[in-house]
Amino acid sequence: MSGRSLLPAVLLVLAGALSPGSAQTPPPKPVQPSTVPAAPQIAPYEPQLLRLAELMGALHYLRGLCGFADAGAWRDKMNALAEAQGFDEAAKARFAGAFNRGYRSFSESYRSCNEAAGKVIDLYLEEGSTIIKTLEARYGR
Repeated sequence: MSGRSLLPAVLLVLAGALSPGSAQTPPPKPVQPSTVPAAPQIAPYEPQLLRLAELMGALHYLRGLCGFADAGAWRDKMNALAEAQGFDEAAKARFAGAFNRGYRSFSESYRSCNEAAGKVIDLYLEEGSTIIKTLEARYGR
């Protein structure tokens, strides 16, 4: 994936229902465009990347638990993804949160490597591969 595709800016819509008693009050002043915070612009594929980050966190924990030598590489891959995408601080926080959520979801329930952990590893490797192939096919390299 080269570059970062951004979604078009989302228009903020303020909606409110007037209650019957408020008809006597003057309407509120319109919000000046300069005071409306801009909606964050995120890549259209960010949900898939967030899931990938979550998978990486889980794999980081589970592969370490099961004695695989590449356990630490999953954190490195997450950092490389963040660097390649040029994440701002808000995006870094979202992706770190997804990675940590994946890690914690298994560290809280798996204390030793077992057959179920091995199956999760296999499933998550397959899902991660599918996400990457889908993103490459849709957005290019």
